Amino acid sequence: MKKKRLQPKPSLSRLRAKPSPKKRSRTQVYWRNWGSKAGQEDALKHDITKEAYQKKALNQLWVNRVKSELLHANAQNYEAASQGYVHGYCKAAKLPIPDWVLMPTAGSVGAIVSVMNEERTIVKVLEQLNRLPLDEIIIIVNGSSDRTLERVKAHSHALIVHYPEPLGHDVGRAIGAKLSHSDILIFLDGDFVVGAEKLLPFISSIERGHDLALNNITPYLPPFSQWDSVTMMKRFLNVSMKRPDLNANSLTAVPHALSRNALQHMGYAELMVPPKAQVNAIMGGLRITAPASVNVVSVNRIRKINMGRNNPVARMIIGDHVEALQFAMKSRGERIVFPDIIRKRKFLEGEVSCR
Repeated sequence: MKKKRLQPKPSLSRLRAKPSPKKRSRTQVYWRNWGSKAGQEDALKHDITKEAYQKKALNQLWVNRVKSELLHANAQNYEAASQGYVHGYCKAAKLPIPDWVLMPTAGSVGAIVSVMNEERTIVKVLEQLNRLPLDEIIIIVNGSSDRTLERVKAHSHALIVHYPEPLGHDVGRAIGAKLSHSDILIFLDGDFVVGAEKLLPFISSIERGHDLALNNITPYLPPFSQWDSVTMMKRFLNVSMKRPDLNANSLTAVPHALSRNALQHMGYAELMVPPKAQVNAIMGGLRITAPASVNVVSVNRIRKINMGRNNPVARMIIGDHVEALQFAMKSRGERIVFPDIIRKRKFLEGEVSCR
């Protein structure tokens, strides 16, 4: 009689390696069920298969539902409800269930991505954007010596603008903005992937009336004593413009979103110098917020020109902030928004008389 070979017990490390499914809160379960029921009801009334852009058609149906429910206030509840809606609609309509991410707006939304030598990441970046019912995607490929251009062509129906030579930082964003037609624009880089769900708060903020929706990098910053010179300059600029609430948040960091009104006010060329564009927006009374946090501090691609203290990119960004401050001083005076009401400077004008 053969003895049964005992199977070795899995090690503790193996047991721990299995990720547990993410549990939804009771509120999120409620909203997912609500979304599923709403999707099933709409599937009986509306057939999106007759539409040329089915993703956009489903988003329009979704927006009609969202307007009657205050889902904008909580990102988790919104995500649960929208996922339920897609699942419910497609199941009732007997359609394959896609991984679409519905947006809280009926307006047009476009994405602008500036890339240079990003063949390793650009496909995944585009995959996330393709989950959204965007009206346009504009890819600015510049100075690439790898297969970035070929990969963009193979994995997207985006408008591709190709420059063989490098354009320099942020020039691609300005070109993309000039070519765009959408009401809301999301700006991204091609060197790291941002999940489609993480872009929703930026879109929602513009939809609700803000003009600039910045990436709130505050949670990822070290204590102030450990800040680098670039982060200090960002904070200094915001304080100088009487917007300390923005902390070190800036248009230099992606992702961020702009309204069409912001573009028309600032002008496309201003986007080449993001801090200057931000100062322009503040002085113009545009509504600026930082609705969500995407960690770009640790995932930003390291290159030769942005490594070490006092590197070329850091010097350029600091120079951009100096240019922005000069722009503000020309418009508002040398002290910008901090007038000197204590010193009687007029008594030193001309000759000083003694009695």
